[in-house]
Amino acid sequence: MTADPGPRQDGPPQDGQRRDGRRRGRRGDDGSREQLAVPRVKFESYYGRPVLKPPVWEWKIPAYLFTGGLSAGSALLAAGADLTGRPALRRATRLGGFAGLLASTYLLVTDLGRPERFHHMLRVAKPSSPMSVGTWILLAYGPGSALAATAELMPPQLRATLPGRLLQAAARPAGLSAAFFAPGLASYTAVLLSQTAVPAWHGAHRELPFVFTGSAAASGGGVGMLFAPVSEAGPARRLAVAGAAAELAVSRLVDRRPGLVTEAFTTGRAHQLRRRAEYLTLGGAVAAATVARRSRLAAVAAGLALLGGSALQRFGTFEAGVASTKDPKYVVQPQRARLAARGQ
Repeated sequence: MTADPGPRQDGPPQDGQRRDGRRRGRRGDDGSREQLAVPRVKFESYYGRPVLKPPVWEWKIPAYLFTGGLSAGSALLAAGADLTGRPALRRATRLGGFAGLLASTYLLVTDLGRPERFHHMLRVAKPSSPMSVGTWILLAYGPGSALAATAELMPPQLRATLPGRLLQAAARPAGLSAAFFAPGLASYTAVLLSQTAVPAWHGAHRELPFVFTGSAAASGGGVGMLFAPVSEAGPARRLAVAGAAAELAVSRLVDRRPGLVTEAFTTGRAHQLRRRAEYLTLGGAVAAATVARRSRLAAVAAGLALLGGSALQRFGTFEAGVASTKDPKYVVQPQRARLAARGQ
């Protein structure tokens, strides 16, 4: 008697088995359709490493983005206060703008690791490099802000002297110079982020400059409301409302833009930070338009809310970029979509 050779490979497949040897997925309970036998695609990279290296920047960079925008918004408000005869608002925003500039410069230089690296960036001017252009904008903005703030800090007994009179005469042109470069200071950091290979930042390159500029205006208005009396803070309230409206509207466009990159802004820690930023900014803007016109306490609370919202907006944007470098799908899927659009 010969041994049973077993089932033939070219015969009919057994129940639940395909000709290629793989098992069929079981039918659903109602027998209407099969379930997937192969799990959904999970994008991975070699050895579990990310396709892109996450940014090596730490918390100092989003803090630098915030303080630079605060300084720019304050400088714009200070120039307007100077031209319209509001000395208390002018003093508050000149000093606030210069304080933001000092903090921003410190955070940038310390993040570079060695202070001389900042000096090395001044050796060349490269229009195609956002970092180079931003460095020169910061350099052009700084002297005007510093001179205007110094004039505000001068003791009264020195204002009658010749150096004091010269400094007071130069304060207005210096403040106007800082205001001239302020929009560039507020927006260049967004351009700097969006020109990197980080998918979330690059994908939102059209919206980020407007988000950062609106946020800078809101924070500048917050400084004015926080330190100036209610009677002089009218321009601060109006700037805060306008900046908050622009920030919130364009931030919503980022959340609703087509493509996978939006997911990095609307999930995880980035989503939490940006939602808190929206609540604070919206609350501060509503208070600025209503109760802050009559109450000093409400004006202070609105100013703090606007500053907090502006800071969290920068940290949320930063977190979205970091998250998009850690998940390979943010790199692989857009690349496949571009290849498919070109018919390759």
